[in-house]
Amino acid sequence: MRLVMFDDGNGVRLGVLDADQIADVASVSRFHDVLSCCDAGLAALPDLANLARSAPKIAAGRAKLHAPIPRPRRNIFCVGKNYHEHAREFHASGFDSTSTSAVPDLPIVFTKASNSVSGPGDVIPAWIDPTQSVDYEGELALVMGPSGRGIAKSDAMRAIYGYTIVNDVTSRTIQNAHKQWFLGKSMDGFCPMGPAVVTADEIPDPAALRLRTEVNGELRQNAEVSDLIFDIPTLIETISRSLTLDPGDIIATGTPVGVGIGFTPPKFLQKGDVVSITIEPIGTLTNPVE
Repeated sequence: MRLVMFDDGNGVRLGVLDADQIADVASVSRFHDVLSCCDAGLAALPDLANLARSAPKIAAGRAKLHAPIPRPRRNIFCVGKNYHEHAREFHASGFDSTSTSAVPDLPIVFTKASNSVSGPGDVIPAWIDPTQSVDYEGELALVMGPSGRGIAKSDAMRAIYGYTIVNDVTSRTIQNAHKQWFLGKSMDGFCPMGPAVVTADEIPDPAALRLRTEVNGELRQNAEVSDLIFDIPTLIETISRSLTLDPGDIIATGTPVGVGIGFTPPKFLQKGDVVSITIEPIGTLTNPVE
């Protein structure tokens, strides 16, 4: 099931996207947003499916899609240097101030502020960065279902509600200058998300997914999620060892090789650029740059 937040002129609300139409489930149910679905868990999916079948339908072309979780309850968990080739790419770029080695021994976990979230079609405000070093990072993100701390790898996949796409937009100079990643990645609008959350039952093996990022139609990133250094169960186990993961928490799993700083000279985003990240069956997340 592809859950979206949409607005057809009557307010932003929950819908189920199917082909070229959106079922307006918020108008006929207690489910008003994606977070309320995460709270109910996967056990409520049959009820949600029944509601989608009976709900009023709206042509997808008549609605604007918003980020599926427009304002997360807390910061987005992110993982740095989590694809082998990207770890080497980043380490060789001169912007890596975190380590003396390219490939980390343990997951590097940081967060992006919740205010950084934007939706499909929203502009990436590169003008906010005074250093003009804005870069893209296409990533698969998972959305948590039931609360849990100390989740074992063997149980981790059952704790996932669904999957979406994020663009971990980054000011590389600010990231490097502050010797940490929060400020350079948390600027307003620096986390486009969407276009949907696809529930976990639709993606039994996320490692089989392929991520593709294009800038102005040029393919920059093209990798399978199976190339992760630390796989999804490891990430959930690592984070939940220290803190409780709650329904609706978002974990961005890392970006593959092909980001702007991997080129000589770096290909930073400029006004007028368009970034598109595709992971099927989630769809394509497209954002222009201003």
